[in-house]
Amino acid sequence: MTSNGRPGNPTAPDVSQGTVPDPALLRGLTRRRFDRRDLLRLTGAAGGAAFLAACGVGGEAGDSARAGDVAGYWSGRDKAGTLDFANWPLYMDVGATDTEHPSLDLFTRETDIKVTYHEVIRDNESFFAQIRPGLAGDRPIGYDLMVLTNGITLSRVIQLGYLAPLDHARLPAFAANADPSVKDPAYDPGNQFTVAWQSGITGIAYDPERTGREITGFADLMDPAFAGRVGMFGENQELPNLALLGIGVAPADSTPRDWRRAADRLIEQRDAGIVRRYYDQRYIDSLARGELWISMAWSGDVHQRLAAGTRLKFVVPEEGGLIWTDSMCIPKTAKHPVDALSYMDFVYRPDVAGMLAEHINYLTPVPAARDHVSAELAESTLLFPTRAELDRVHRFRMLTTEEEAEWNRIFQPVYQS
Repeated sequence: MTSNGRPGNPTAPDVSQGTVPDPALLRGLTRRRFDRRDLLRLTGAAGGAAFLAACGVGGEAGDSARAGDVAGYWSGRDKAGTLDFANWPLYMDVGATDTEHPSLDLFTRETDIKVTYHEVIRDNESFFAQIRPGLAGDRPIGYDLMVLTNGITLSRVIQLGYLAPLDHARLPAFAANADPSVKDPAYDPGNQFTVAWQSGITGIAYDPERTGREITGFADLMDPAFAGRVGMFGENQELPNLALLGIGVAPADSTPRDWRRAADRLIEQRDAGIVRRYYDQRYIDSLARGELWISMAWSGDVHQRLAAGTRLKFVVPEEGGLIWTDSMCIPKTAKHPVDALSYMDFVYRPDVAGMLAEHINYLTPVPAARDHVSAELAESTLLFPTRAELDRVHRFRMLTTEEEAEWNRIFQPVYQS
């Protein structure tokens, strides 16, 4: 769960300039599904990311299926009555137990498609490393549907031709109910391969009883008073972009000189013993346990912990935060693609989108879901960010092929050492 610096959908709002999307869409600006440590070009936008022509890899085709034969792919394919869905942890509505998912049960009752739900994605890069051999070998990977974040990995998967082209004739609910900001995203023109799942904001979470003061910005992550109690993301996308904001540079306008300055600031923080460690999504557990007092964070994680009774707070740094989007896509080798496509459309029904928003509290891509959530959700600034917070949201830095290697050389050693 992206941010500012990517050319986005021409119809999408530029939140960095203070143009605010429909409030129904904004209420879910929450948790980020962990992306990154990818080594390629970084791109993205609010509600969409710029398409990335990733480098080909030995043994893999570089000719993307962007202009794939939709009719040819779907010809002869029928409903199988089963669906294997790969998603991130804590990214689905739940019932009386964590293994009960009311919206999935509703889907099964209405379609007779049984869903096996796999919470197996903790970061995009490692998940791609897991499924890549099967995709490269044109073999099923065990999943018919998966959720990937706009940016490096998703763009690479598209470029390598690993996704099934979507048959939009089978996506009427998406056509009717999707917010304009998630239609025709720049990273996937025409939604050829993806439709949005949820979106969110990256900022700072903290325990005010442990910090002893309110946290307002990136500088607090650098405070020696919190030595050994600060968490940072261990990846090559959000960490550098937030660091750029921390030195007062908008990622979209940054230069290699700015990158080195931002990396030097991160190295200073690391070498001073301020960083406890560089985290994946498990940072929130350490924060809730008190091992961390302050950390880079996704606001939805904090909202969920607040609902569980913790005392955490979330803030968009005064220097700026980041915004991202996660998308559903079908591996081209899926054994049950028709069932996956049916589910894709199902979640664009306002009542179903409301079920998801009610439980997991994200930026929903379905504005009409607003009529299907409790009035209480509307009171949370984690779900309805203020105008001031939205004015501080930025997109990721978009890199050319020539800039990729330098970016990686500068930032990877920060969290890999």
